[in-house]
Amino acid sequence: MIRYIRWCAYFCALLLLALLVNVARVQVWEAAAYGANPANKRPAIERYGQPRGNILVDGRPVTGSRDSHQLLRYERTYANGPLYAPVTGFSSQTYGTSLLERAEDAILSGTDPGLSAFPLWYDLARGRPAGGNAATTVRAGMQLAAYTGLAGRRGAVAALDPATGKILALVSSPSYDPAVLSGTGPGVKAAWERLNADPARPMLNRALRETYPPGSTFKIVTAAAALDAGVVADVDAPTQTPDPYPLPGTSTLLPNAGTGCQDASMAEAVQWSCNTVMAKIGVQVGLRGMVDAARRFGFDDARLRVPAWVSRSNFDTDMSPDQLALSSIGQFNTTATPLQMAMVAAAVANGGELKSPYLVDRTTRADGGQVRRGQQRSLGRAMNPATALRLQELMVKVVENGTGRNAAIQGAVVGGKTGTAQHGVGNAGTPYAWFIGWAKAEDAPLPGVAVAVVVEDAEAHRGDISGNGAAAPIARAVMEAALHGAPPPPSTQ
Repeated sequence: MIRYIRWCAYFCALLLLALLVNVARVQVWEAAAYGANPANKRPAIERYGQPRGNILVDGRPVTGSRDSHQLLRYERTYANGPLYAPVTGFSSQTYGTSLLERAEDAILSGTDPGLSAFPLWYDLARGRPAGGNAATTVRAGMQLAAYTGLAGRRGAVAALDPATGKILALVSSPSYDPAVLSGTGPGVKAAWERLNADPARPMLNRALRETYPPGSTFKIVTAAAALDAGVVADVDAPTQTPDPYPLPGTSTLLPNAGTGCQDASMAEAVQWSCNTVMAKIGVQVGLRGMVDAARRFGFDDARLRVPAWVSRSNFDTDMSPDQLALSSIGQFNTTATPLQMAMVAAAVANGGELKSPYLVDRTTRADGGQVRRGQQRSLGRAMNPATALRLQELMVKVVENGTGRNAAIQGAVVGGKTGTAQHGVGNAGTPYAWFIGWAKAEDAPLPGVAVAVVVEDAEAHRGDISGNGAAAPIARAVMEAALHGAPPPPSTQ
């Protein structure tokens, strides 16, 4: 009898061991799978069970949280949603997050370990601290100036502090209100489908994610490459360039939009945007030299984060001489984001050193205690300091007495470069209008802002002057707001 009792005890112990092993399997190995199962609503209920931290501009929240009194309790709200959508992105209970809402989700949702001095306590208590805040580098007045200047036209603006890399304005137009995506239900689904079906693509962040042919604004990169390589020693010397210019190895003639480019110097070519001269100079620099120069400015780098990811700007590495000539004036396969072209202007303004752009100045706990601070980081030297100084002089001439007069600001030194980007089959599309530039207050030692503006399908005649007509006034308004200040937009929470 005792033997049977003993065997029964062994069997019960085995059952208990099996139960413990299964509990461990579920709690340790299978926990992630159960947590990610769409049928498990507990993670979503927990995620939206407390208010989300805020994204700040000039120290003021441009986001908020609303108690919906539903199962997923707190929904995201946005102040001036369309104005700041290219910065904040959206936080949706249905479609997830984007841009800063995604990049700083751990801080905003309260799951970042840095929000608590004792993160293990929250793990044991199955709780989490209040969501933290992400303070951006954006200046409200500059953001409003860029948004107002685009006035709903398709395009984008990116503005930087050349000395630090701080992103001061980031606008994409047309925009959308991310609040319409915050909750759940048929209304949110209908808004999502409407926004994605809109041919104007309002949810596309054109400043970070769209790449355009940069047109004549790329001539600044070509000029820097030529000066650094010693291909051009005297910017005022005639270049012996015919007008039109025969593309190497072909019978194709490259024309100029304006007159006066026959045998023009590089200084005149930048001032009046002569395609022929800059195309020839690019060929003289050579493929390897042009590729190296473009990469020093940030082209061909897919790793850039601000902290949201940025599309890769392209300069081909395998081209024939005629293709190199076109690429050197921002045509052929050369493409760039507006942020990339703002980086080109910033490198010139900063004496040749290129700072990595960033959008988050600091993250904090709900009580204001700092978690992390944005780090200034150098991407290296895009050009020699002497080259940068010479390009500053050439860009000032563009604004004072060249193709970019509409960017001039009274009481400030402004340098710039206009551009027209041809596109479409046979270049049949209406050109994109570009302007890149920088501005310095007369009493300031260094430029305080660099900017890039692109306006799609600008209603202007072909030629670089369209950049002056459509894009330069927007750049001027943004730079004025940077130098002289501008009132912030009214809150529409």
